[in-house]
Amino acid sequence: MPDNKPFIVDMDSHVMEPADLWQNYLEPEYVDRAIRIDKNPDGTEALVVDNKVLLSGRLAALGGVLHETAEVFTSNALSYRDGCPPASYETQARVDLLDQWGVDAGLVFPTIGILWDKEDDPALAMAYARAYNNWQWDFASPALDRILPVAHIPMYDVDLAVQEMKRCLKLGFKGMFLAPEPVCGKRPSHPDYDPLWQMLVDADLPVCIHLIVRFDRIINLSGTNWWNPATERTNTVFSFALGGTMQLIPTIAALVCDGMFDRHPKLKVAIVESGAGYVRYLMDRLDEKYSRFKSLNPLKRWPSEYMRENFWYVMDPSEGSIDAQCDLVGEGQFLWGSDYPHIDSHINAMSEVHDALAPMSEHRRNLVLGGNARRLFNLG
Repeated sequence: MPDNKPFIVDMDSHVMEPADLWQNYLEPEYVDRAIRIDKNPDGTEALVVDNKVLLSGRLAALGGVLHETAEVFTSNALSYRDGCPPASYETQARVDLLDQWGVDAGLVFPTIGILWDKEDDPALAMAYARAYNNWQWDFASPALDRILPVAHIPMYDVDLAVQEMKRCLKLGFKGMFLAPEPVCGKRPSHPDYDPLWQMLVDADLPVCIHLIVRFDRIINLSGTNWWNPATERTNTVFSFALGGTMQLIPTIAALVCDGMFDRHPKLKVAIVESGAGYVRYLMDRLDEKYSRFKSLNPLKRWPSEYMRENFWYVMDPSEGSIDAQCDLVGEGQFLWGSDYPHIDSHINAMSEVHDALAPMSEHRRNLVLGGNARRLFNLG
C-alpha cells in the first residue's frame, strides 16, 4: 500500500461487557456464580464476582468517555450502562466508530475482564473466560477485518489454558491477553507456561500484555503506599499516570531477565497501555546492570536485543517522544492505542495521534499508525 494511504490500527481499545454477559454465556453449572451487576439498597450498583462484591458505586467510571471525568467519579446517579457507548458492545456501532475515526482495524480488550481475579478457583476462572471469549467472538466475527479479538486466557491451570488457547486460535482470535503479574507464584516466564508461548509462536501471533486493576490487592513495587486508601482517596493523576507503567516495566524486565526469549526466540509480545517513552531508558538500564552481573544471570544476548526484537510498544495518543524512540530503538516496534472508551481516553484520540506523529517522516508515521501492526498480526 502506498505511503500516502496509511493502514491504521488502534492497538488498545476496549469492549464494555454487557452486564448480563456471564449470565447468558456461562455453562449451566456456573450460572449461579456468574459475574453480574446488582443494585445496592441505596440504589447504587455493585459489580459481583462469585457472589461477592468486587466494586460498589460509580460503575459508570469503568467506561466514562462520554462524560466529564469529575462527573463519573462523583456521581452515583450514573449507571454502568451510562458509561457504555454503543460502540463498546455493538458490532455495527464499533465499525461506524472506526469509520468515523478513519481507522481500518482495532484490537479489543476487556473491561470487567481486567478487574476480576479467581486464582483460588481455576475452573471457574476459565469458565468466566470462555464465556467472555464466546461473547467477544460473537461481537467481532461479523467484522473480523475491522475488529481484532484477543483471547482472555487465565493461567491458573496450564492444561485449561492450553485447551482454551487452542480453541480460540482455531476460531480466529488474533492473540492472547496476558495480565502483568505472577500467577500462583509463577512469573509468565516460568517453563510451565511454555506450551502457551509455543502455540503463539507457531501461530505467529503475539501475547498482548495489558494493565490490570486488582481491587482486592495492591500492586506495590517499592514497599511504600504513597496514599493510604483507608484514610484518603488516591490522587487520580498519580494513579492513572503511573498505574500501568509501573506494572508493565517490571513485566518486560522479568520476561527478559528470566531468559524467556532464549527458549522462545520468535515469541512476539505487545506492551499495551503503559505509554512507550521509557523504552530506551529501560534497555540501557538493563544492559548496564547485565554488564556487571551477567555471570550470575547469563542470557544468550543482551537485554536490549530482546527488547528491540521481541517487543512492540503501544504509545498513548499524545506522547511527544516517539519519533526519538524510533531513532533509538527502531521504527518497526512502535504502535498507538486509544484506550476507548475508558475514562482516561478521549473521543478525539485519533486527532491526538495525528498531531503527535506529525513531526515524523511519512514512512515512519505510517508504520506507527498501522504498518507495524499489520506485520505483528499478519493482517492483509
